[in-house]
Parts: sequence; structure tokens; C-alpha cells
Amino acid sequence: MTITKDIRYIGVNDHQVDLFEGQYVVPNGMSYNSYAVMDEKVAIFDTVDRNFASQWLENINAVLDGRKPDYLIIQHMEPDHSANIAKFLDVYPDATVVSSAKAFTMMGNFFGPDVAPNRMVVGEGSTLCLGSHTLTFVTAPMVHWPEVIVTYDSLDKVLFSADGFGKFGALDVSEEWDDEARRYYIGIVGKYGPQVQALLKKAAGLEISTICPLHGPVLTENLGHYLNLYNLWSSYQPEEKGVVVAYTSVYGNTKAAALLLTQELKNSGCANVVVYDLARCDMAQAVADAFRYDKLVLATTTYNADIFPFMKEFIHHLTERNFQNRTVAFVENGTWAPTAAKVMAKMLECSKNLTFTETTVKVLSALSPDSKAQIAALAKELSSL
Repeated sequence: MTITKDIRYIGVNDHQVDLFEGQYVVPNGMSYNSYAVMDEKVAIFDTVDRNFASQWLENINAVLDGRKPDYLIIQHMEPDHSANIAKFLDVYPDATVVSSAKAFTMMGNFFGPDVAPNRMVVGEGSTLCLGSHTLTFVTAPMVHWPEVIVTYDSLDKVLFSADGFGKFGALDVSEEWDDEARRYYIGIVGKYGPQVQALLKKAAGLEISTICPLHGPVLTENLGHYLNLYNLWSSYQPEEKGVVVAYTSVYGNTKAAALLLTQELKNSGCANVVVYDLARCDMAQAVADAFRYDKLVLATTTYNADIFPFMKEFIHHLTERNFQNRTVAFVENGTWAPTAAKVMAKMLECSKNLTFTETTVKVLSALSPDSKAQIAALAKELSSL
């Protein structure tokens, strides 16, 4: 793929992976992106997953057409991007590895202290001239590892954004960017909103025509759309008005309450209502939608004087990623000592700017006229917000 006259795509698609990072379902695979800048000197940006070393090296060889790379720029040391540093240097031993000081420490951990004898340490504002292209390095600590740098090419106005603006999905599959980018961002980067905000402020001072991430498609059009979403996600603001109803159920009674509430919400005019059975759904998708919409209903049973395990896991995912600025409602179920609402509220007490509904639904074993009336009241309250 030709990105600009001098910049080529040399990454790979992975349809072998079932769980990215051991937890995220990726039905459409993953891309591991790598780039070559062909100038008086040649720079290669990042490597790929270790399972695709041969294909990646073939891609490099094809692009170089007899030339040898002068630099290997490593922006991020996660193994899906750094696994083939040593193999690259076996083929191109004279190349200089360019990265941050923290990255070189990590390289030693991964590959031993003798890796990359030719090295260039770069930091905030460091530059590298390739000829016509001058690369400027920008530090991006904790987006989402501490060693990360991103790189700006002032000639073609390209931002090599490391894991920023990435998404799940291989490049040979067509799908909407927003959903899989949101699931990727919230799951993997979501904890580090302030650090992403800091990087966005740096990027605001650059004239950017193209974004080249380490996962997902190269972005060339409507960049304001992607930047706006990243600003919303990293500042923990909802994208849309809507309600996520997330439930767990043992014998079907809490499920019945959640589904009745869903119907009442739709009858009340709520256009966006999304329902998740947390024991069976893609947890990462449920978490992403909880960040997408402005209201969340948590419905679960009291279980061992606590809450059902899948609900506990779900709330943990939310709080770990700084869930905030939302309206939250509770539906609890119990036969002899319902305490689920109290437990869930306790788990969320450190989350910022949460508004809790006045109505909390209490189901005693199964739906009754009283609990149905509470559900109708909760639906009315939520639909008015």
C-alpha cells in the first residue's frame, strides 16, 4: 500500500488470533501495522507479531528493492509491535534502532542487553532527518505504556500514532471504524484518559493530513471525526444519549425485570436501549457501550451476601477505566436479604460525577405488582433525563 509518494505500508493481517491480548474477542482478526519511509535514508516503523516475522521481512524486502534500511524506529514495546527487533537486526545488522530510553531498557528485558548495538535515544522534540523528510518525536507516556513515542513527519504531515487511533480487525475486512475502535480504546487505553488528553493537546499544534496507527486502517479523511471521538473517550464524556441495561440472572427473574425495564424504556421514547446478559455477552462490548451512552442500569441478584460474579467483573472493568459522568440506576433481586444495590453502590463510590436515580428497584424473588410499578417509575425517571 502506498500512503504517500515516499511512505509505504508493510504490515500484516492476522486471522489466526482468537483473543487479542488474551481477552478481547476479534472475530475479524487484527492488523499489525508497520511502515517504511523511503528517502535518502530509509526508516522502518515498528515490527509485527512474532508469528508473522517471515511475511513482514518479505514485505520489507519487496519495498526496499535492493536497498537496506538505515533505521528501525520502535514507538512501542508491546510484543505485537516489537517481537521481531532481533530478527530484523539479524538481517540488517547495520541498521540503527531509534527509540526512547525506557524502550531500550525494555528491549534488554525482552532480548538481552546486547540487542541493538547501534542505537539512537530520542525524547520529546528530538528530530531525525532522512533527507526530504524530517521526523519529530513526541513522547506519549502511558498511551498506554510508559515508553511510548509517536512521530510526526512534517513533509507529508503524517502522524505515526503508535497504538493511538487503533482498532480491532484486520485490514482485509470491511467494517465500521467507530465500534471496534471504541471497544479497542476503552478496553486497552481507557484507564489513561488524562495521558491521552495530554497527547491530543500536543497533536493540536500539528498540521496532520494522515494518521498511521499500529492497528487498523490508515486514516486520511474526516480526521476531525476521529479526533473528536478520542477527545470524548479520553475525557470520559458520553457520545450519545441512551441506556445500557446490564444484568445477571440465575433463574430468570432478574432477566425478566431487565427485559421489562427495557420495554418500558422503549415505550417511554428512549431510542437507544442496549441490553447485555453479562454471563453470555462480549464483556468488552458491554463495557464499551457503558462508556458510549449516558445512562447505565445495573441489575443483579444478591449472591453470597455480595453480587453475582459477572456483575462484579463488569463493575470492576468500569471502575478500572475511570467510569464517570453518567447516570446509574440499580435493580436488585433477593429472596431473604437483598443487598445487591448497596454492594454495587459501594463499588462505584470512587467513580467521579455519577448521578444515581431516585428509584431503585427491589425484586423479592420474582416480579410482583409492586416491583413492576417500581420498574415503570424507573423507566419514567430515566426517560426524562
